[in-house]
Amino acid sequence: MKLCTSLLLLGLVSMLSFVASVRVPSNEVWALKTFKEAVYEDPHMALSNWNSLDSDPCDWNGVSCTALRDHVIKLNISGASLRGFLAQEFGKITYIQELILHGNNLIGIIPKELGMLKSLKVLDLGMNQLSGPIPPEIGNLTQLMKINLQSNGLTGRIPPELGNLKYLQELRLDRNKLQGSLPGGSSSNFSSNMHGMYASGVNLTGFCRSSQLKVADFSYNFFVGSIPKCLKYLPRSSFQGNCFHIGDIKQRTLVQCAGASPAQSGPVVNPRHEPATKHVTKHQEASKPSWLLALEIVTGTMVGSLFVIGILTAIQRCNNKSSIIIPWKKSGSGKDYLALQIDSEMLKDVMRYSRQDLEVACEDFSNIIGSSPDSLVYKGTMKGGPEIAVISLCIKEESWTGYLELYFQREVADLARLDHDNAGKLLGYCRESSLFTRMLVFEYASNGTLYEHLHCYGEGCQLSWTRRMKIVIGIARGLKYLHTEIEPPFTISELNSNAVYLTEDFSPKLVDFESWKTVLERSEKNSGSVSSQGAVCVLPNSLEARHLDPKGNIYAFGVLLLEIISGRPPYCKDKGYLVDWARDYLEMPEVMSYVVAPELKHFRYEDLKAICEVIILCISPDPSVRPSMRELCIMLESRIDTSINVELKASSLAWAELALSS
Repeated sequence: MKLCTSLLLLGLVSMLSFVASVRVPSNEVWALKTFKEAVYEDPHMALSNWNSLDSDPCDWNGVSCTALRDHVIKLNISGASLRGFLAQEFGKITYIQELILHGNNLIGIIPKELGMLKSLKVLDLGMNQLSGPIPPEIGNLTQLMKINLQSNGLTGRIPPELGNLKYLQELRLDRNKLQGSLPGGSSSNFSSNMHGMYASGVNLTGFCRSSQLKVADFSYNFFVGSIPKCLKYLPRSSFQGNCFHIGDIKQRTLVQCAGASPAQSGPVVNPRHEPATKHVTKHQEASKPSWLLALEIVTGTMVGSLFVIGILTAIQRCNNKSSIIIPWKKSGSGKDYLALQIDSEMLKDVMRYSRQDLEVACEDFSNIIGSSPDSLVYKGTMKGGPEIAVISLCIKEESWTGYLELYFQREVADLARLDHDNAGKLLGYCRESSLFTRMLVFEYASNGTLYEHLHCYGEGCQLSWTRRMKIVIGIARGLKYLHTEIEPPFTISELNSNAVYLTEDFSPKLVDFESWKTVLERSEKNSGSVSSQGAVCVLPNSLEARHLDPKGNIYAFGVLLLEIISGRPPYCKDKGYLVDWARDYLEMPEVMSYVVAPELKHFRYEDLKAICEVIILCISPDPSVRPSMRELCIMLESRIDTSINVELKASSLAWAELALSS
């Protein structure tokens, strides 16, 4: 009996020792830690228990392992609003079966190293902000059953290698910027009722080889050509919002499709006819006059030279492909590096100025019209062009991290898409390394900021009531455009009277300069270094707020309206907050006029009442109660009259003011 008990205890100890000795391979742990370091915003603390000192990741949030806890087989972190990059080290987690990062704010490209995950069955990167092409290496993942890349910013063509995925059942590529034709074709007259019967030996390519494909969505891209017959069993909605040559499914307009890449199709030349073709060509050449042959030789030489130059240029661009090396942490042995590929298409449509051109335009950068600890603002005039305002970022080159470079490029691309009369227009940017330079070039607004006019106490510098109302309407229209008329929406980081610039005719322009303040402060503090815990020079929360918190802009709009009608700043040391002072007057008609600046002798009570009602809605403590800018804009436009007739009736001085403004 004692012998049996001893043997049992010995077996139990051996089993526990074996279990204790089983560990997840260090390369898999390293891959997960690298991903955590590549995440620079984790607002919901989804990765808070990912301890870098812990060699066993099986208890980390979102991580699942095998029963023996010897390999990671699943990573599922969805809807956590993570902002960061997909680390190429993911390719080291070779046993993973499900990679699910749906509904975050991941940026950058999809690393081709994911093509090394031979056991992967589910790849879900949908609802992020990824860019660049779909790596053809994904076609190596022969076990894949589900791919979801919807609602990103992916570009390029669908790799035909995806047709190698014989077990693929679900494919969602909708709401991207993909182009070209669908790689589904076959060489035979394939009919939709043959779906699932591909083993018959017909020569099929692309998606026609995917015998298990049941769900696929290609909608809202820029695909052209025709729908492959083998995919016509899918719902018609799977193809809408593209540039297909079909009439029964809603497609994009011709203007939207103007830049879409045409399908690469054309007649196939039979090699057996080549000798006859050559014979005809020679016969035609023999009958040509000598001067025509000479002209063709010269033309051919020129075309050939241009072709060679084009090839050399393309090679040079490939060699200079945007790549940022980020030092993740400093150690005694040196620096560990991770390469981040930046989408080279990001700034292709934005004008790039040289530092020399801007130096000439701004008179050797002597014409300074504004400054802060973070930036200098110069006024200049381009040769034969418009007046410009140049914002130069104040930062040392050694403090400029890879994150900041990517943020700079994304900020330029984000600002460049704004096109509205009441939004500041970005004309271009300057990015040079020889003499470190990062600059943004805007249209110049000659009348300065709204703050300068509201708090100017010199003679003749006050804004009339009607002019203030026009500015209010302009700001509302600008915010409505930013919040509701572009996708994704854009919000001003710090909306106040300093963010509103006035043109020569006092038309307001919303400009966002303040988003750099936080990022540069953190850069100065961290000096570009990243600790082993991933405490990086974090991008500002304002980047997230642009897309997720327009209600904050609406509150600031209410405060700005109050500042416009009262002439008081939002906060004074001796008087406190403007909102607290005004609450007692806003809701009582008999004292509502007390919020109007004393120097405004003439104002319309109907305008004031409408403004006060909007302010009350905007400054509600409950964000869910605040209306959208679309609703607020309708309220203001329908109730405020800014016509000249109203101004003439309001003041006998209007004639003089009208003459000055014209």
